[in-house]
Amino acid sequence: MKILFFLMIAVSCWAMTDDHHHEGMMMHGMYGTYPMGQDATGTSWMPASTQMPGVHRSPDQWLLMVHGFLMAIYDDQGGPRGGNKFFSENMFMFTVQKDFGNGTFALRNMISIEPATIGCNGYPLLLQTGETCNGVTPLIDRQHPHDFLMELAAVYTYRFSKENSLFAYFGYPGEPALGPPAYIHRFSAFFNPEAPITHHWLDSTHIVFGVATIGYVHNWWKVDASIFTGREPDQHRWNFDPPRFDSYSGRISINPTKDIAAQVSYGFIKSPEALEPNVNTQRTTASISYNKAWALSNWQITAAWGLDSNSPGHNLNGCLLESAIEIDSKHVIFSRAEYVAKDELFIPPSPNAGKVFNVGKIDLGYIFEFPLIPYTLWGLGFVGSASFVPSSIKPEYGGTPLSYMAFLRIELKDRKK
Repeated sequence: MKILFFLMIAVSCWAMTDDHHHEGMMMHGMYGTYPMGQDATGTSWMPASTQMPGVHRSPDQWLLMVHGFLMAIYDDQGGPRGGNKFFSENMFMFTVQKDFGNGTFALRNMISIEPATIGCNGYPLLLQTGETCNGVTPLIDRQHPHDFLMELAAVYTYRFSKENSLFAYFGYPGEPALGPPAYIHRFSAFFNPEAPITHHWLDSTHIVFGVATIGYVHNWWKVDASIFTGREPDQHRWNFDPPRFDSYSGRISINPTKDIAAQVSYGFIKSPEALEPNVNTQRTTASISYNKAWALSNWQITAAWGLDSNSPGHNLNGCLLESAIEIDSKHVIFSRAEYVAKDELFIPPSPNAGKVFNVGKIDLGYIFEFPLIPYTLWGLGFVGSASFVPSSIKPEYGGTPLSYMAFLRIELKDRKK
């Protein structure tokens, strides 16, 4: 945690070296001539009006962007299957981008030291499932840490005209053309320290070791397709996993106005879970986000649906509705509601192992923000949640367990002019 704190101070000092950082900056996105704020993780889109996070510089016509956050969190999950833990969530993204005639070249790197600040067994989070700590036992009612390397990607885009462009993206690791932007980058989810329990129905492929994507942008439409490694990251969070390129996906994205972004996507994911190597998943997703920005404030709401069709296995639906509003860079109010069918909440010899249970969760949180170190925005926050399970498993979960997280949040952010 100390390393991350000093890293944020170093970036703040770098940011102060140039107060005219917007002069001459390229103001178009990585894959076309649309606004930069439209770019999200991988090749996904957000509403173009989304306020750009991070710190930006443009020396010698290069665009340099640094984005990141650090959260120190105390987590208390209620009920018999809950628990408590103090840990840190964190992420830093570094991007360089430059135009060469009609082409744009970009490199993007995203890292996290959550393998150290959270640990392999994750943090308590009721109703969460997916991945493993030790390669033997699945993580249930816990959220796994992100890998140290979250993205290491290169992009080349050729612009035929203002309305038309063709691009290629390669990441090791990277994110394929599947699902909405990853939750840690959606403004509607950005402030919430709790990972969505629909994560493995919508955007769990945001870290895959080996992905190649090609896409075409026409005005406010984008079509992209990927081949990628289906296996999710293993329990060794500091290394590179072997690339397989055994899965594929396709996505159609539309941004009909600067305030709306929508997508539909489909992917075949081969053997995503290491503990179930014979199970393949066909994932279908749809999502829409609305964003409204004004002065120092921004509001975004996202609705998303995902269907995991497992073979062999069940067809499992998940739905999410989330929202966040930041007011004058002083107050943030955020919320989330989810409903999802899960068949991984119990393992043998439990009689409930393999059964499908429809579960739900609601979150409501608040952050008070304040400046402290230049080019950072600090916040003190609290989020409370209630989990809902069928009557048949209420004895295991203790009825309707209530949980909370209290946290300190530090975000890298450009000073407003």
